[in-house]
Amino acid sequence: MIALATAAQASPLTVRPGESWLFTVKDGQPVDARRAEATAKPSKGQVMVTVRAVFGTTMVATNNSATGYIFNAELMSGTKATAARTCTLPAGNKPILEQWDRKADSVRISNFRAAGNEGRC
Repeated sequence: MIALATAAQASPLTVRPGESWLFTVKDGQPVDARRAEATAKPSKGQVMVTVRAVFGTTMVATNNSATGYIFNAELMSGTKATAARTCTLPAGNKPILEQWDRKADSVRISNFRAAGNEGRC
């Protein structure tokens, strides 16, 4: 039996500069991801991520859920992935700004985990 990919299938999300995406988190991965306008706002339970090619690579993420997250981000250049440091993505519709000196073709995000009460950056 062959499994076909669906919009709800959990897997890392790749965001290219100039793109904005809305999604929910299920089993630690972005699901139900869809492109959005940069001016969109995440609905309750959603996360929004926007990547820009500014001062290297910049990502703004807003989490409109009750759970704060820590997550993995990788800067992609062609097929090469380089792990990138990220801050805690707080709950309650609060944004974070990540900025990496290196220019990337895209940012791949995955492995969302509950952050607990501690924040990190």
